[in-house]
Amino acid sequence: QVQLVESGGGLMQAGGSLRLSCAASGGTVSRYAMGWFRQAPGKEREFIATITWTGGATWYSNSVKGRFTISRDNAENTMYLQMNSLKPEDTALYYCAVDRTSSWLGLDPTLYNTRGKGTQVTVSS
Repeated sequence: QVQLVESGGGLMQAGGSLRLSCAASGGTVSRYAMGWFRQAPGKEREFIATITWTGGATWYSNSVKGRFTISRDNAENTMYLQMNSLKPEDTALYYCAVDRTSSWLGLDPTLYNTRGKGTQVTVSS
């Protein structure tokens, strides 16, 4: 069974950058769409980015578009999220997930059926 483990979170000042990684083990995720979610305390889960199995197409929520970049390395079974120009409102638990129903953009967040435990990102003002 596929397991996903996120890393790269931490404490950063506003305007800074972080790069999150999502490593898959126990199986391949290279044929499926993958995505990033985040959840801040007291708020609902937010779907922020997805990428096709080839990495050739991506989608971003308006809240991160232009600042975050999703990418993947199928040879390494790993996905990334480069986060630039961080804002205090980006503070959240970030986690990655796989949509096994799609190899294109996984635009329906309810179809992501495998997720990691997350990595905390805290942005100070």
